[in-house]
Order: sequence, then C-alpha cells, then structure tokens
Amino acid sequence: MSRVMLVDDEESILSALKRLLRVAPCAIANKSFTLEVETFSSPAAALERAHHEAFDLFVSDYRMPEMDGVEFLKGVKELQPDAARLILSGYADLNALVRAVNEVGIDRFIGKPWNDYELMSAIAQSLAHRDLMLENRQLANLVRMEMGEKTPEAIEAERLEALEPGITQVNWGRTARYCLIPTG
Repeated sequence: MSRVMLVDDEESILSALKRLLRVAPCAIANKSFTLEVETFSSPAAALERAHHEAFDLFVSDYRMPEMDGVEFLKGVKELQPDAARLILSGYADLNALVRAVNEVGIDRFIGKPWNDYELMSAIAQSLAHRDLMLENRQLANLVRMEMGEKTPEAIEAERLEALEPGITQVNWGRTARYCLIPTG
C-alpha cells in the first residue's frame, strides 16, 4: 500500500484526482501499486499532517493562496526526504519549473488539465523510483555493515527514523515509560 497526499486549493480538483487514483490502475512494467489517498485543500494543514504521518508520494498544486507548491514541497522534503514529489500546474511557468527542480528536486511537473494515463504513469514511475532508491540504500547499508563501517543497530535506527521521524529520540524513564520531560 502506497500512501499518497494530494494538495490543491480547489476542492473539485481534489475530488477528481481522488476519484482517478481510486479507479485507475497504477502500474509500471510488472509492478503495480495500491494507493491510499489523503487530500488537503490547505498546504499548512497538509504540512501538519506530514509531521505525524509518513507518505510515499506528495502531489501538490503549484499556485495556492497560503503558500505555493514549491514552498509546500520544500517543507515536505525536510520532513520526509525519501518521499516522491510531483507538482500539478495550469501555468507553464518556466521559472516555477526551474525553481521546483532546483529547490525541491521534484520528480515531475505535470500540466493541468492532465491526461489520466500520463498522470497515473508519472505516479507509478515516481513510486517505483522511490522503492528502487530505498532498496539501493538497504543494499549499500548491508555492504557498509559487512565492511564494519556501520553497526546493525545504527542501520535499524536509520530505518525506524525513516518510518517514524523522532522515534530514536524518545526519552524513556526508569520504568520503561515514555517521559515528556527530558531525564538528562
């Protein structure tokens, strides 16, 4: 199950995208993805959600009133650097495209109105690329562990931190209870 967050200030766009992602197949080569989709019309609310839940892919509109798609995806990149990122826009602004690629490292810039097949292909390619990147990281960590450069505990801590940011900084009390106040 791949978790996807859609962010657009227009509710009708969110509804159309959610409906498409629910019914259209998301596949590339011999790999298919089942999608769990959450939608947000406010980028600030979406960022707050990204603080607490991990997503595999973020799809954002470029022009929104609170913050533009590049600013939103920049915040997302800081929170979840391994997540794939796409921008949807009805404006073919070359400066926006260059900014999105240079500042956020987006996977794709997709124009509105979108072609359903191209959008689903872009999503599948982004998710497949993300999976491959994570698999390569795991293999590299195994090599580093065999060479003695990393311990199994350090690799597991990295894996857990990627799943639940901040989990390795939990303060545990003497009775194995979670402490809200640092124990020093």
